[in-house]
Amino acid sequence: MPKKRKSRGRDKGSKGRNEYVTCSQCGARIPRDKAKKVTVRVPLVDAALAKELQAKGAYVPYTVVTKYYCISCAVHFGIVKVRSREERRAEIP
Repeated sequence: MPKKRKSRGRDKGSKGRNEYVTCSQCGARIPRDKAKKVTVRVPLVDAALAKELQAKGAYVPYTVVTKYYCISCAVHFGIVKVRSREERRAEIP
């Protein structure tokens, strides 16, 4: 059977088994090395107010939100793009 991707869609290498994470969108359980991780800084105050405070030179506290997406949700929301056959096999750093 042909191999679609060099890494088989994982970042595992020779580590063995990986723990599971839950997709933030659909709730599917997927291996951590296969999931797409998105980290976003979110201000603790309203976004418009945060922009005004920053313009005046005030400190605006942020919280870091980490989300994991399964591949189908990541493609649907544009986090990863659909690639051609040649691009899928190429190593992308």
